Amino acid sequence: MKTLVWSSGFTRALRRAIRRRPELRPNVERSLRQLAEDPFQPSLHSHKLKGALAGVWACSVDYENRILFEFVPNQETGEDEIHLLTIGSHDEVY
Repeated sequence: MKTLVWSSGFTRALRRAIRRRPELRPNVERSLRQLAEDPFQPSLHSHKLKGALAGVWACSVDYENRILFEFVPNQETGEDEIHLLTIGSHDEVY
């Protein structure tokens, strides 16, 4: 299981997304749980981004919403952690 590290930008974006669409909360919780267990589960549709967002990964929360994240090595353990960058609609995050 990977450790999820929440950035302040992710926390703000999550609050904003849940405030606009409260019904999104269970989908976000499920996606974060799956991301911690296995970031490459087929249901997440995880993929590496290109261009200005090269090195960043995206996964699906639902048809419209995405979570952007990156793999960052933990200095103490040497294990990769998942650094959550932002969440929002496809148009908002790309």
